[in-house]
Amino acid sequence: MHPVLSEVKGMLIDVDGVLYNDGIPVPGAPETIDFLRERGIPFRLITNTTMRSRNTLWKRLSSIGFRLEEREIFTAVRAAVEYLRSVEAKRYFPLITDDAKKEFSDFREDQDSPDFVVVGDMGEAWTFQLLNQGFRALMAGADLLALQKNRFWMSQKGLQLDAGPFVAALEYASDKKAILVGKPNRAFFEMALQDMGLKPQDVVMIGDDIESDIVGAQRLGMKTILVKTGKFMPRDLEKGIKPDIVLDSIADLMK
Repeated sequence: MHPVLSEVKGMLIDVDGVLYNDGIPVPGAPETIDFLRERGIPFRLITNTTMRSRNTLWKRLSSIGFRLEEREIFTAVRAAVEYLRSVEAKRYFPLITDDAKKEFSDFREDQDSPDFVVVGDMGEAWTFQLLNQGFRALMAGADLLALQKNRFWMSQKGLQLDAGPFVAALEYASDKKAILVGKPNRAFFEMALQDMGLKPQDVVMIGDDIESDIVGAQRLGMKTILVKTGKFMPRDLEKGIKPDIVLDSIADLMK
């Protein structure tokens, strides 16, 4: 067992790039989740994945060997829904997948006069027409809500643009700053910490994204582990950001 597990009371774990890559489990990742549970180490999955609802993500993880409870998963999609509720929004224009829309049933889709334009990753469904519709809604008075601003992610085809570049385009065109609800937003991390009943200094964050995962967690005072799977690149370690630990894979926690 890695020494860090005796130093902390809980873990926050990224999903995409840490537990699996494009639907294929990282070798040893399912066994690591079982390992943590057997040793009574609480954890929550905290993910900027925005193409799926929490229920769909839970089912997908279960289908590839991860023994999890749906309540242990915190998604940027869910954080966006909670934010819209908190500001009593009624209408939204979705730039998200149909599956992610399932979580927004409390709100009415409105292209012409929404309260918010909500942006997540749409993969290859992005079109100029959709971006333009979102831009027009922003210029008509809507606010911009970004589920996340990740630059890119790793798929079986190689690196793929994530939601961040599209959010940036809408920010630039509309001259509006997006409200960010996913990592590295402090409130998103705090949701998961509060659910475990733990303080930041007692928890370690493990991720593959030096900016969203590591920097975000460090701002709260958490220990951090960067894994060399997913979107990790050697140049990440040259950005002046120093994770507490660097591992080849999450499976190294069992060693």
